Amino acid sequence: MSRPIAALLLLICTMLWGFAFIAQKSAMETMGPLTFSGVRYLLGGLLVLPLALWEKRRRPEPLKSDNWSLIIAVSAVFFIGSWLQQAGLASTTATNAGFLTGLYVFFVPLLGYLLFRTRPHPIIFVCVPLALIGIYFLNGGGFHSFNGGDGLIVISAVFWAMHVILLGRTAQATGLPIFVSAVSFLLAGAVALGLAFIIEQPSLDGIRAGWVQIAYAGILSTAVAFTFQAIGQQYVPPANAAIILSAESLFAALGGAFLLAERLPPIGYAGAALIFAAIVAVETLPPLWQKRQAHPPRTTN
Repeated sequence: MSRPIAALLLLICTMLWGFAFIAQKSAMETMGPLTFSGVRYLLGGLLVLPLALWEKRRRPEPLKSDNWSLIIAVSAVFFIGSWLQQAGLASTTATNAGFLTGLYVFFVPLLGYLLFRTRPHPIIFVCVPLALIGIYFLNGGGFHSFNGGDGLIVISAVFWAMHVILLGRTAQATGLPIFVSAVSFLLAGAVALGLAFIIEQPSLDGIRAGWVQIAYAGILSTAVAFTFQAIGQQYVPPANAAIILSAESLFAALGGAFLLAERLPPIGYAGAALIFAAIVAVETLPPLWQKRQAHPPRTTN
């Protein structure tokens, strides 16, 4: 797969995730965060499972213990990040959640270097601050209304950063991006629903009342979007992928404005422009630089 196609897949899943904040926020009116996460991920996992099993049958050798360790690690950070984000949405807006989740743009290159000594392309050090400033402006140039829910979202961003890093490595190591996604969905869904019966006491009436939100989150935001992420990240470096995925905050803001009447402040449009500038720069400048290095300009005597 070419890198531009992989980047397009990441942008599509970013759009689906951004709009999913609306469904996630609305679902909190009828059920708890663990209940929603459990049903959503089990639905997504079951939908992807046939394709995942087909993909695994095509692999000539069985998965090694190291592969399974990576898959379990991906599933663990996926579950924790999802739970914290969903719990935060119970007391913050969909728009704020989208902005604050975008902070993982900062954490990905930092954690990548600290954990694996992975040095990103120098353009990352320009685009990460650019994207972060964009997220800040999208929030109106301040966080004066910061609350406990916002704090949970910020913590979840650390785990989403770890997920971006580990998912790319696991998909490349196993060659099974869809299988890795399906296992993560099913494990996260089972743990979330099990904890929900202990902490939240879910009801069928509440689940039935939020079936539209569950359907969107389970089918599009989970089965489609996370699978696209697993495929696309095999061809796009984690730090670059994180900046592409930062557009999630923009789509969350658009969805909040159109569906929940959450208005974007005037300075927010400048933030949107900065995020898109970062996305374009991180995907276009490195290839142009490599091309220039490979074909230096001729000098005349």
